[in-house]
Amino acid sequence: MELASKIVLAVISLILIVAVLLQSGKSAGLSGTIAGGAEHMMGKAKARGFDAFLGKATAVLAFLFMVMALVVGYFVK
Repeated sequence: MELASKIVLAVISLILIVAVLLQSGKSAGLSGTIAGGAEHMMGKAKARGFDAFLGKATAVLAFLFMVMALVVGYFVK
């Protein structure tokens, strides 16, 4: 059981890392500062697409990571 929970924790960790790295940044440097108003007005459609999915997936994976870390900690002692 200990080995299986460690493997699941490692897989969740890798998927969480990939999900975080695939998310776009909140600002794109200087161009984000200049075009900030336009992004604020026209950026609504972007929030419903792939970025929204990645945001929700990150939250779920972070919760699973915390639970699995507690499970592994319980079994390892």
